[in-house]
Amino acid sequence: MADAEEKTNTCGTICLKYLLFIFNLFFWLAGGAVMAVGVWTLVDKSDYISLLSSNTYSAAAFILIGAGAVVMLTGILGCCATIREQRGLLRVFFVLLLLIFLLEITAGILAYVYYQELNAELRADLKERMVQNYQQPGQEQITRAIDNLQQDLKCCGSNSSADWREGAWIQIFADRRLVPDSCCKTPTLGCGVRDHPSNIYKVEGGCISKLEEFILQHLIILGSVGLGIAFIQIVGMIFTCCLYQSLKEEIY
Repeated sequence: MADAEEKTNTCGTICLKYLLFIFNLFFWLAGGAVMAVGVWTLVDKSDYISLLSSNTYSAAAFILIGAGAVVMLTGILGCCATIREQRGLLRVFFVLLLLIFLLEITAGILAYVYYQELNAELRADLKERMVQNYQQPGQEQITRAIDNLQQDLKCCGSNSSADWREGAWIQIFADRRLVPDSCCKTPTLGCGVRDHPSNIYKVEGGCISKLEEFILQHLIILGSVGLGIAFIQIVGMIFTCCLYQSLKEEIY
């Protein structure tokens, strides 16, 4: 009976080892995917971030990149702990899984809170940033961001094209133009002298609604990836606990 029980425990341990090893392989690949999503979030239309007054959006992406890097290192540690059957390494592996889980929960909360405040932030700050800083000395990055924003999202002005009738740009740099040339459907030098809908983008809600939609899409992707990895981690923590307990029983 004792031999049969020992054999059963050994088989169970071997099965758990293989399951945890396969988990770590997928976990390592998932870490690379998380890093890629975080980097893509910051790089894709990165100029837009300079138009936001809050750093919460970029902070959530940086947390995800950091979590992805730790996930990849943790996956390697998990493989070593599984192959060597070292309970000490399994404990470290479990703690790291828990820390990564908490990191991703933090990023998810930041993303959710930021979305709740996004519309108010854009309406409060985007118009002033656009009309006051566009083509001003030392504001080349914001100028480029505004041009890219209006061309990529096919919009003009924060709320509407009428926003460009206010602020420093219309008084100093407009040169008879009513809107910047980047508002034009076919941008050419001086095309902003006509603000007719046939010539420029006139979108209900202006660039605010378009930018809000763009950021929401990115936040949904960040949240979905974070939830997916969190589920994988819960499975990994269960496997780790089972293997740890199995090794403990074999010792005794």
